[in-house]
Amino acid sequence: MNLYPLQKISFLLVITSTICLLYIPRSLGEEDDEQYLKCSASFQCANFPNIGYPFWGSSRPNYCGYPEFKLNCIGDAPVISFQDKDYRVLDINQSASTLRIARTDYWNNVCPVSPGNTTIEVNRVEYASDVQELLLFYDCPPLNIPLPIQLTSQFNCSINSTANYINYFVTQNLTNSGLTNISSTFGTCHTTVTARVSQSARENLAMNSTKDNLVAVLDSGFGLKWDASNNLCKQCNETGGQCGYNTSTAEFTCYCKDGPNPSNCAGKKKTIAIGLAVAGAILFGIFIGFYIYSFIQKKKKKLAALAKSKEIPTPLTSKSVATPSTNLSQSQSIPSYPSFTSKSDYDKGSTYFGVQVFSYTELEEATENFNPAKELGDGGFGTVYYGKLQDGRVVAVKRLYENNFKRVEQFMNEVEILTRLEHRNLVKLYGCTSRHSRELLLVYEYIPNGTVADHLHGKRVESGFLSWPVRLSIAIETADALAFLHRNDVIHRDVKTNNILIDNDFCVKVADFGLSRLFPNDVTHVSTAPQGTPGYVDPEYYQCYQLTDKSDVYSFGVVLIELISSLQAVDTNRHRHDINLANMAINKIQNHLVNELVDPLLEFETNHVVRRMATAVAELAFRCLQQERDMRPTMDEVLDGLRAIQNEDLGSEDGQAVVLDIGADDVGLLRNMPPPLSPDSAGTDKLVYKRWDKTI
Repeated sequence: MNLYPLQKISFLLVITSTICLLYIPRSLGEEDDEQYLKCSASFQCANFPNIGYPFWGSSRPNYCGYPEFKLNCIGDAPVISFQDKDYRVLDINQSASTLRIARTDYWNNVCPVSPGNTTIEVNRVEYASDVQELLLFYDCPPLNIPLPIQLTSQFNCSINSTANYINYFVTQNLTNSGLTNISSTFGTCHTTVTARVSQSARENLAMNSTKDNLVAVLDSGFGLKWDASNNLCKQCNETGGQCGYNTSTAEFTCYCKDGPNPSNCAGKKKTIAIGLAVAGAILFGIFIGFYIYSFIQKKKKKLAALAKSKEIPTPLTSKSVATPSTNLSQSQSIPSYPSFTSKSDYDKGSTYFGVQVFSYTELEEATENFNPAKELGDGGFGTVYYGKLQDGRVVAVKRLYENNFKRVEQFMNEVEILTRLEHRNLVKLYGCTSRHSRELLLVYEYIPNGTVADHLHGKRVESGFLSWPVRLSIAIETADALAFLHRNDVIHRDVKTNNILIDNDFCVKVADFGLSRLFPNDVTHVSTAPQGTPGYVDPEYYQCYQLTDKSDVYSFGVVLIELISSLQAVDTNRHRHDINLANMAINKIQNHLVNELVDPLLEFETNHVVRRMATAVAELAFRCLQQERDMRPTMDEVLDGLRAIQNEDLGSEDGQAVVLDIGADDVGLLRNMPPPLSPDSAGTDKLVYKRWDKTI
C-alpha cells in the first residue's frame, strides 16, 4: 500500500487513538451511578432552596442523608424532629454545619396545650455555644415576695388551672444568682418548662420583659451544630463523590460515579487515571509530530510561492487596495456603568465599584415577583422588599420608583458611597442591577428589627419599650456613623429615624444614601437646591441653599429629640406651634420644661439618673438645633458629648439633675420654619471655595 507522508501520519493517528480508547476502562463510557446522581441534586424544602447533605426529605431519598436530619416540607417552613418534638427550621448554614430552630408548639404562642422541656440529646447534634436556658413556670400560686425585675416577669394564660394562678418566666438561674428563696417558691408551680434561646435574645428579654417580647424571643429560636461525619464528607467531596448514608450498615457512604465507597472515590479513579495518562502521552506525542510536519510543509509552500512571485509580477486589483479602517465605535465600546454586551454577561460575575451586579430576573425571583406581602418599608424614593437570593442570603431589595435621569444619579450615588466606605454602623451593600436594567434595584444586608421610628412611634411600638440605655446607645452609634461620614467628606443629607435601622441586638445601621453628597476638602459648603424630609431639614440650608456637614448635625438634633420624647418630627395633630418637633423642643427647653418633653415611660420624674442624662441630651440637642450653623457643634463634638453623658461625666457630682439656663438671646430661635420640602426638589449644584473672592 503506497501512501503519501500526510496520509501515513493520519492513518497512524487513527490506529493509535483506537488502541488508547480500548485501553481506557469501560466504566468511562457507562452511565453514572443512580445514587450518585440522586444525591448530587440539592432540593427545596418549603421556602428553603438548595438544601443538601446531611438533610433529606421531599424528593431527596433517605440514603442521601442521616436519619436524624429528615425534613418535613409540607408547611410554610421546613420542620425537623428530635426526640418526638417538632422544630421549625429558621436557618441552615451548610458551610458552617449549623442550623437555627424553634419549637413548633411554641411558635407565636407561649401557652401550648401540653408544655414540655426543650431537650435535644442526639449523637450528631449539639447546642451552639450561645444557647441559654429560659425557665417558664405555669400555674403558680400568687408569690408574696418581691421579684427582681431584671430576672423574672409574669405573663397571662391558663392551662388546666383556675383564674387565680399566674405564670412566670425567669431569664437567669435563680440559685446561682443567690435567690434560693424565690427558686424554692417557684417549686410550688404546677408545671416547669426549660426552653432554649440565644444569649442575646435572653438579655433582650431581661431588658424588655413583656409577653410580646417573650413570644418574639421564643420565635427567634436557638442554634445547633451538627457533625454528620463531616471529615469523611469533605474527603468524599474533594475526590468527586457525593456524601450519603448506607441504610443497611448505618454508616457514612461516599457515592461515586461508578458506585458507592466507604469513604472517598480516590481508589476508584486510579485505574482510570493510569489509562488516561498513557493514552494522553501517546496522543500528545503524535500531535507534536503532526504539528512539526505540518509546519515544515507550510514553510516549503511559502518559499515556493515567494520564489514564483519574484519571477511573475502580480497586477494590482481592486481587492488589493487597502480600504479605510471601519468606524472604531463598531469594534470598541467605552464602558459606562456597567457595560454589558449580552444577557450572558450577567452571569459572569460583573461588578461595579467592587459589588456584584445582579440581573433583574434574579432579584424578581428573590422577592417572589416583588410580592406586596414581602414589603419591608415604603419611603420617598422607593419600596424595600424582603428577599432571599439563590445562594441562601437573606437581603433587602430597594426598588426605586422612577427610572429617570435623577433616579439614576441617586442610584449611582448610593452605590459609590456605600462601596467606598465601610463602618460597623453603616448598612452593607451587597450589589445592584445595571443602570440599563428595566428597573433600578439595590441589594442590602437584611436588618431584621425595623427602624428606630418603628420602635418609637411606629408599627413596633407595641412589641416592646425602648429603655433609656438602649436609646442612648442608638444615639451614640448613629453619631459615630455620621462623624465617620463627615471625616470621609460625605454628607448624608437625609438623617432621620426612618433611615436608622436596628438589628436584633439593637445595634444601629444607618441607611439610605440616595441624597448623600461627596464633599471636597477645599470648600466651605456646596450650593444646591434643598432636599430632604420635612421636619429634619436644616433651616439655613433651606434659606441659603448652602449644604454643609452642620446640616446633618441639625437633622441629628431632631433625632435626639425623638429619642427623648418618642414623638414624630412632624405631627399635624399637635397644636399649631408644636407641629414641628424642633420648634416644640426649643420652646420647652428654653422655658425649663424638659420634663414635658421627655417620654413619661422613661420615668424622668422619679429616676434621677435618667433625669440627669435626658436633660444633658436635651441640652446637646438644643445646640444642634440652632438656626445659625456656626453655633452648632460638629458631629465629633456631639459624639464626645454623648459618650460623656453615657459615662455620667456631666460635671455634676451631687446626684441632682443638671439645670439648663438658656435664654432667648443666647440662640437663634426656630420661629419661622420654611414650608415642607419635596424630596424631589431640583437644582444645579456648584462648589463655593473658602476664598471669598472665587466661586466656581
